[in-house]
Amino acid sequence: MSKPKRLYFDIETSPNIGFFWSAGYKLNIDYSNIIREREIICICYKWEGERKVHSLQWDGKQSDKKMLLDFMRVMKEADEMIGHNGDKFDLAWIRTRCLFHRIPMFPTYRTIDTLKAARSKFRFNSNRLNYIADYLGVGNKHHTTFDLWKKIVLDKCDSSMKKMVAYCKQDVKLLERVFVEIAPHLEPKTHHGVLAGNDRGSCPHCGGEGTLVKQRFVTTATGLLKVNLRCNKCHRYCTKTHKGE
Repeated sequence: MSKPKRLYFDIETSPNIGFFWSAGYKLNIDYSNIIREREIICICYKWEGERKVHSLQWDGKQSDKKMLLDFMRVMKEADEMIGHNGDKFDLAWIRTRCLFHRIPMFPTYRTIDTLKAARSKFRFNSNRLNYIADYLGVGNKHHTTFDLWKKIVLDKCDSSMKKMVAYCKQDVKLLERVFVEIAPHLEPKTHHGVLAGNDRGSCPHCGGEGTLVKQRFVTTATGLLKVNLRCNKCHRYCTKTHKGE
């Protein structure tokens, strides 16, 4: 079998456009004031192990339908999808826009959300991708202002669109770098060894065979004996049910 495919992805969306009587904090603007709904401007993604970051963007009529159709074909190939706030924002928006265009999607996708991981495993001063990347010394986001979105949506500015795609691509690069750093602290969601055609005794992270070394035994509240192991190949930890010698 082929090597498991891990997809890093990020999207950028347009703002809603509507009528409102005043500006300020704590205002209630009803959805009936919307005259143009939010859409996805671009989707950028890369495959683990490849250098190229791919990009898709809405067409000349500012429709995201073809882009979504193209990305559905990409998503079908992924064993895992990784995003920062990917579950609640990126994937949710992709699903919402696919619903609008009546584009079919799988009910579930196997995802790893680095924002959820940051909140559950660490205590960063901020869980924003840019802060975590800077904290870990792996890079920074490109600087942008809201004018970039306005020029794309209102003026159909080609140069602004190029800047937006570059901004999104940089986010994907940072996403992968951050994941690589925090991955040793995360439990695997997929047994990559089995997916690659090896047996269950292989490393679930890298698929290495004969590379797992016992570290300690632990028991659950119900008395189930488990063993913590460390892989000599990828140096990550995993836990398996102990079946005795």
